[in-house]
This record gives sequence, structure tokens and C-alpha cells, in this order.
Amino acid sequence: MATQRISEEPAFVLHRYDWSESSLIVEVFTRHHGRVALVAKGAKRPSSSFRPILLPLQPLQLAFGGDAEIRTLRSAEWQGGHVMPTGDALMSGYYLNELLLKLLARDDPHPALFDVYASVVQVIASRHVALLEAALRTFELLLLREIGFLPLLDAQTTTLLALDPDTRYHLVAEGGLRLAGMEDRASLTGAQWLALQKAVLPGAPFTATLRACSAVTLELKPQLRTLLNYHCGVSTLRTRQIMIDLQSL
Repeated sequence: MATQRISEEPAFVLHRYDWSESSLIVEVFTRHHGRVALVAKGAKRPSSSFRPILLPLQPLQLAFGGDAEIRTLRSAEWQGGHVMPTGDALMSGYYLNELLLKLLARDDPHPALFDVYASVVQVIASRHVALLEAALRTFELLLLREIGFLPLLDAQTTTLLALDPDTRYHLVAEGGLRLAGMEDRASLTGAQWLALQKAVLPGAPFTATLRACSAVTLELKPQLRTLLNYHCGVSTLRTRQIMIDLQSL
């Protein structure tokens, strides 16, 4: 098999870890090739051009090649746009990255999801607090849709009965939408679920999904968190636990 050479590929760094005394393994999310693992040779050296570039939440353009599971990074260029987020905004970005690392298979392209990720990173970098939670819910919904884990939001999952606009329904990790019970502290009306279903259809603008989520952020958050934890196989994501620990100090 010929060595594959990729150039001018839009990407974001998801995670990096030591590979040798001087090199790093970098997990990146690319627009046309999905999640890819790259070795950045010499990236830990003070003189390396990679050193100030390979940072999370920064839009990059990469060139890489190779036919092994871990390919070789040839070049990386910062595409500008915003400064590095800090504080809660930075943790929100790490949360997005953790979801992608846990739920996306390597070399599985998701160009539409990449564009959503880039849009959410812009919201994070803008420090627009009022939009941040809605942007995170938007990303969660569209990530689940992209990988096939989001049930239909316009019918009860087990019975396929249409939703009544005025009745409340709860999203269950193992069973999709069902009638909300007294024990369900978070639920949405049928009308709200129907609006979300329309907003997550392929081709729906990011801004439309953002508006739909902003109206139901508080009650949607715990339901999506349970669904994501279920598919990630954890009780609490690492970034979520870090935030809980910091808030308790």
C-alpha cells in the first residue's frame, strides 16, 4: 500500500502525551479523516516549531503521512482566530475533547461534526456565558446523532406513539423517550422534544440547534449527561469530576 500523504488538513488537538524524550503522540480531530493519532517528532525540544502550535482548542492546518496506525506529523500551522480559553471555558473545551476521544473511532470522518465542534469552540473562546451551556448541549445532541446513539425525539421509543405536545417525556439511556414519571426530576414537553428533533435534522443550521437548546438547557443537561455517560461506559466523565472537585474547594 502506498504511503498516504495528507496536506492542508483542518484540525484541532484533542490530547497529547509523551512518546519519547523528545517526541509526542498527538490525538487530533480532522475535518476529512476524523480522529487521527500522529507522532510529532522532536515536539518537546525548546527549538521545535511544533511546541507553541500543538495546543487544544486552536484551529490548525496539518500535513501528515504514513500507513501505520500512528502516522507522522510533517507540519502544523496555526490558523488564528482567538486566544487560548482559560478557567471554566477551558474545562468546557476539555469536556468536548473527552467526548470525542471516548466516542469516535479513529479514521472515521465526520465533517459536519467537525464544523459543529469549530463553532462551539468559537462560542467557548468568546466567553459568552449566556450561550455556553446551549452550545455544549448542541454539541452533545449532534455528536449523539452523528454516531447513531440519539433516539428519535418525535415519538415514544418503545411504542412509537406520537408525542403529545403538552405531555412531559423523559430521555432514558437504555430506552429513549418515555412518559415522565414522578421520579423523573428532568423532563421536557412533547412540543419541546419535537422542536429539538427538527433542530437536529441533517442540514439544520448550527444557530437553529443552538436556539432550540437555549430554551431547554437546564432540563436537557442531566438527561443528555446520563445518556453520554451510558455510552462512554462511565458514571462520571473525568472533566466533569474535575469541575465538581474544583467547585467543592
